[in-house]
Amino acid sequence: MTPADFPASITAALAHLDYGQAPDTLYAPIRYIMGLGGKRIRPLLTLLGAHLFTDDLNGIIKPALATEVFHNFTLLHDDLMDQAPLRRGQATVHEKWNPNVAILSGDVMLVRAYELFLDVPPALLPRILARFSQTAAEVCEGQQWDMNFETEPQVSIAQYLDMIRLKTAVLLGFCLELGARLAGTSEEDAEHLRQFGIDIGLAFQLRDDLLDVYGDAATFGKRVGGDIISDKKTFLLLSAQVQASPAQQAILAQHIGQPVLDADAKVQAVRAIYDELEIRSQTEALINSYFQDALQHLERVAAPNERKQPLHHLALQLMDREN
Repeated sequence: MTPADFPASITAALAHLDYGQAPDTLYAPIRYIMGLGGKRIRPLLTLLGAHLFTDDLNGIIKPALATEVFHNFTLLHDDLMDQAPLRRGQATVHEKWNPNVAILSGDVMLVRAYELFLDVPPALLPRILARFSQTAAEVCEGQQWDMNFETEPQVSIAQYLDMIRLKTAVLLGFCLELGARLAGTSEEDAEHLRQFGIDIGLAFQLRDDLLDVYGDAATFGKRVGGDIISDKKTFLLLSAQVQASPAQQAILAQHIGQPVLDADAKVQAVRAIYDELEIRSQTEALINSYFQDALQHLERVAAPNERKQPLHHLALQLMDREN
């Protein structure tokens, strides 16, 4: 199996997962959310992390699927907390069923994710489960910080970056580390891959923040300017608030934290401040900084360069995406 085969293999393996049968109201929502598709980045990173060191991926598939089941568990609960009506263009579980179903089905998904690690070799299992548990807790910490920030009047850029590290980046780092450890590589290589994933995750989320403001509505997949409308404390807004002149501060104060009378006018006004302060180029520079740091970690991994190319290519795709 080559890296080109990985996406199809992941999709096929996910289709054959048995989460449980009865009661159907517990398991149908799991099959539903897992069937909505998505980029399947996390299991793909696990396989690519292992492929750096081995061609034998038979023992990697099930643990790789665990990362996707866990990720979708977090999406199911996040959608409920955010009261989001749609996920990948379809009704969210709490909308299609009800909030109690979303909670309980999500709980089962977390259990099933742990079960998918049970075939890991006994010598590796304690370390991998410990790291997975740490990562899962950090993802929850990141989500809680994100919710806290909605009501906190002052959030620093450093706090925001740490929040997205926890909420998004650490799971990507774990996926790569998981593949590397299952392939039997060294502690040093596993750590470099974990750091590569974290840096790519930070760049990925900052790219998402940027697309929300400057993306093409035809390709972005959701409303451009949604973060501005909802007063979400992103790197762009926090940077603007720090750098704004008194006049610009006054304009921001007219829109941020105020009732939205005209959403389009709010987006235009805040984006104009971003343009005046060159926030877009600052965000792009930080994205590139994280990306370059990631590449340095990948360079230090003791694997043939040709084996690194698929991972390098995927990282480029994530950075250049429009949705």
